[in-house]
Amino acid sequence: MAVSSQTQAKLRRLFRTLWTQIAYVAPAILIVIAGFVFAYQFVRPAPPDRVVMATGHKNGAYFAYGQTYAERFRKEGFELVLSQTAGSVDNLRLLTDEAAEVPVAFMQGGIGTSADYPTLKSLGSLYFEPIWVFVRGATAPSRLTGLAGKRIAVGSVGSGTRAVALPLLKDNGVTGETSKLIEIDGSQAIDALRDGVVDAAIFVGAATSRAIGSLLTMPGVTPMSFERADASVRRHAYLSKVVLPMGTLDLAKNLPGRDLVLLAPTATIVVTPEMHPALIDLMLLTMQETHRQGGYLEPPGAFPTGNHVTYPLAPAARRFYERGPPFLQRYLPFSAANLIDRLWVMILPLLTLLYPLFKILPPVYSWRMRARVNRWYKELEALDDRLNDGSIAHAEATERLDDIEHSVEKVHVPAGFADRAYTLRMHIDYLRRKVDGRGSDRAPPPEVG
Repeated sequence: MAVSSQTQAKLRRLFRTLWTQIAYVAPAILIVIAGFVFAYQFVRPAPPDRVVMATGHKNGAYFAYGQTYAERFRKEGFELVLSQTAGSVDNLRLLTDEAAEVPVAFMQGGIGTSADYPTLKSLGSLYFEPIWVFVRGATAPSRLTGLAGKRIAVGSVGSGTRAVALPLLKDNGVTGETSKLIEIDGSQAIDALRDGVVDAAIFVGAATSRAIGSLLTMPGVTPMSFERADASVRRHAYLSKVVLPMGTLDLAKNLPGRDLVLLAPTATIVVTPEMHPALIDLMLLTMQETHRQGGYLEPPGAFPTGNHVTYPLAPAARRFYERGPPFLQRYLPFSAANLIDRLWVMILPLLTLLYPLFKILPPVYSWRMRARVNRWYKELEALDDRLNDGSIAHAEATERLDDIEHSVEKVHVPAGFADRAYTLRMHIDYLRRKVDGRGSDRAPPPEVG
């Protein structure tokens, strides 16, 4: 279907208008793009989709909590891979082995020191992990010195139990020279205690764990209450004194059968410098959601906390405990908040750049459109001056007006400035009438001296 000439003219005008506007904003767009490219050089890299976390035995609390963490990470689009290990000492080995590529791990308080591992940082404590000493017999000693000369299960190599048990025993004169220290833990230690293979066994674990529950109900086995817990806390800063009241675990069975004074390190999370900052934020949020409700030994809201840590707090963790979650993470989904946080280094300078551009561009645009019309007034003014002083002939003046009018017809301005273009044409017509009024054959008047 043929397009009418009127429609074609409208399309041409529309195209010219669009082209004019594009040509006008193109420099601003180029400036913004250049600023965007420059700022992008300072944007933090995106967090990896997959991160490995060292936990512990598959039947232990670390692995169980790790599964909760992994589900939280999955909801945010990240894969948290859980690595089963022998325990906290094994986790420390993985954190410090670059080839292992493990940037985060559960860690029992008191494992290693910041002096020995200065690059490791803590994200905080999660809950108390009491040290339990179970002894065969109807009564248990109130001091660790009472274990001298006995067969004691002190935890397997690589476990957090062994790492805290040996220093405590040594403080009380119980060593491999005075007693038989057997390096087993978990189900092996429980079986050995039940079968009489060992006289005492040391465990580290939550009060609600199945292992501790089975030991509290095991015939012929009695838990120890630490009479000198305050002294041990003074000697080891990573330990706390906690009390498990009688009947807390089971009122019907009255478990435990008396108040138990226990020593307790805390479960913590430790990271390496390779842990991405965004994943640190997500880990802190996950810790808060998982552990803030408290437990038998922890009041609600007491954990997670920046206290009771062996390694210095990571800067992000310190800010988290002092001020709470970052502003954006309080109101937006984590992924959206993280994206904005990463791009903020670009958004801020771009906003700074765009504000003056938006302030400057409209006046410049108006000036440019007016200039397309106004420039021809200089030509008309010069021609009018020559007509007035008689220095131009009728034929030359007419030819010059024809040239100006022909050029003005090619000038395109948006509809908002069309009044200026039509006013210019009226002034051209006025000057043409003035030229014609002089007569085509009349010579210019002589100059007045």
